[in-house]
Amino acid sequence: MLEAINFAEFLGTIFYTFLGMLLMFVTWKVLDWITPFPIMKEIEEDQNIALAVVIGMLFISISIIIAAVIVS
Repeated sequence: MLEAINFAEFLGTIFYTFLGMLLMFVTWKVLDWITPFPIMKEIEEDQNIALAVVIGMLFISISIIIAAVIVS
């Protein structure tokens, strides 16, 4: 079973995983920087469900775009 694992593909998967995570982190920091209010305070303390849903949908869409770019 171990012979079937290609080492280059394994390293590529690890690299692109960390690249995707880095891009998602950068997206979060940019989003946090451009909003005029603290996002975490709005979601955690003020229980702003609509903002949490929008942020979640944003991250899902960005992750789909990143995955499509990596695959192509």
